[in-house]
Amino acid sequence: MTQAPEIPEATRRRHDREIVALAVPAFGALVAEPLFVMADSAIVGHLGTAQLAGLGVASALLTTAVSVFVFLAYATTAAVARRVGAGDRPGAIRQGMDGIWLALLLGIAVIAVVLPLAPGIVDLFGASTTAAPYATTYLRISSLGIPAMLMVLAATGVLRGLQDTRTPLYVAVGGFIANAVLNVGLVYGAGLGIAGSAWGTVIAQCAMATVYLTVVVRSARRHGASLRPDAAGIRASAQAGVPLLVRTLSLRAILMIATAVAARLGDADIAAHQITLSLWSLLAFALDAIAIAGQAIIGRYLGAADTEGARAACRRMVQWGIATGVVLGLLVVAARPLFLPLFTSDPVVKDAALPALLMVALSQPICGIVFVLDGVLMGAGDGPYLAGAMLVTLAVFVPAALLVPALGGGLTALWAAMTLMMTVRMATLWWRSRSGRWLVTGATR
Repeated sequence: MTQAPEIPEATRRRHDREIVALAVPAFGALVAEPLFVMADSAIVGHLGTAQLAGLGVASALLTTAVSVFVFLAYATTAAVARRVGAGDRPGAIRQGMDGIWLALLLGIAVIAVVLPLAPGIVDLFGASTTAAPYATTYLRISSLGIPAMLMVLAATGVLRGLQDTRTPLYVAVGGFIANAVLNVGLVYGAGLGIAGSAWGTVIAQCAMATVYLTVVVRSARRHGASLRPDAAGIRASAQAGVPLLVRTLSLRAILMIATAVAARLGDADIAAHQITLSLWSLLAFALDAIAIAGQAIIGRYLGAADTEGARAACRRMVQWGIATGVVLGLLVVAARPLFLPLFTSDPVVKDAALPALLMVALSQPICGIVFVLDGVLMGAGDGPYLAGAMLVTLAVFVPAALLVPALGGGLTALWAAMTLMMTVRMATLWWRSRSGRWLVTGATR
């Protein structure tokens, strides 16, 4: 961030209210999303080990497929928020509709690939002969809900850009409840087994998409915005999403490489790594909620051509990120003895996980800065820089991670490499924030 005088108290309080109002509901919605998979696992798990294994493979594939398209939410949030800041609410909703149409087209394309290739995809990911049929069944049926899932992402971005994170929270909670009820009814009541779980998820996702579309359509009619697909607008949404897709794929590659390296360290280390990674991902939800607030707030300020407001908001959110990271780090240190027994009773796994969790704790303030500045630059529409910075980070992380087993390092050394990765991200994002080059104003970037 460029140098600036101390933020006045009244301004700081205003920023705090905005951040809390947007981040708290966003956090609730983020936490509700993985509960879908947890509910499915709890229900399907009682059918048998093969069914649960099949669900594990299929849900991992679906989660990966959907997470790759998370740019639908991020890019849409930034674009809509800019229009809102510029005072063009009809244009903001029109921009959001372009993102929703793009999500529908991408969802249809994914179905066209997954339906015929599902058995081969399941085999490629190493499902056993007993689990593969269940994985194929779940994957094929659940893929029918992918257009709805992607439309939910895009519509969530629309509402975030409109400075509304409460509606996504309500929809996420309602969707989770509907998913759980439908799964129980279809799996056991109707006797459909794992297919019932897949259909329950599809129906719940379609219901969520319907609610979102109803909200967006009502807003469009109220403000006189067109709902028709616009080829130029859809193409612009896709172009804005490509750099964020590169960023997301690079991050996924880092996590996959880390898991592959942990697997080479031995069974105890990969088990401890899975526990550590699950906690790291949970902590990321709290930090990502602030990043989402950053996307919406920064986009609005830049749309209104208020660069000083954007700088001040950025500084305050960084302070929030650091403070939240410190608190989370202290909680990890304090809760380590209580957290580990929830996942394992193996003393070898515990011994491997304890120092790795300490690395996670120490890295949380760094993660706080990274998540916030990532959100700020997304809100500014600075996708190309984010893509390049993540490729640089990947280039640094790969040799560092591969050196861990080569030099006889253990899981703690691997998580030291993960901390190095986050430090590199922090350096690249901090440099960009200080340069001021992200402060591009106007209704469009």
